[in-house]
Amino acid sequence: MTIRKIAKKDLVWLVKLMTQKWSSAKIVSKGKIYDVQKLPGFVAVDKNNYLGLITYNIENNNCEIISLNSLKEGIGVGSVLIKRVIETAKEKKCKRVFIITTNNNLQGLRFYQKKGFTIKAVYKDAIKQSRKLKPEIPLYGSCGIAIKDEIELEMKF
Repeated sequence: MTIRKIAKKDLVWLVKLMTQKWSSAKIVSKGKIYDVQKLPGFVAVDKNNYLGLITYNIENNNCEIISLNSLKEGIGVGSVLIKRVIETAKEKKCKRVFIITTNNNLQGLRFYQKKGFTIKAVYKDAIKQSRKLKPEIPLYGSCGIAIKDEIELEMKF
């Protein structure tokens, strides 16, 4: 597996992936819209096959992971991509890396906490506002849990 920065040649695939997984190449986090094709990030590839993607945004010495997608579970794709963003954040003198996820993302909550992230805040009913910016956000997740709250997890340095 090779990890490299997102390149122009990846953008068609990136938009297709994000549209399949998130209904759009736009992600809403804490009331802000991000177009993931305009963000820095990394792709994990094996030969010519994409294995995963991570995008992030650095602002005010904080690094926010905007999206993380692992296309092959259980082989460390997500772990390697997170590690690369953490290294980048440290190089850029960030004080922390954080991610916003939703209350229904049980797999993500477990994954991030196992990687050393801790819950910083729960933004109750924040998804109501997010749906105004991105109406494609479903009412329920694939596990049948209503999507209502944003949860912020962080790793401080």
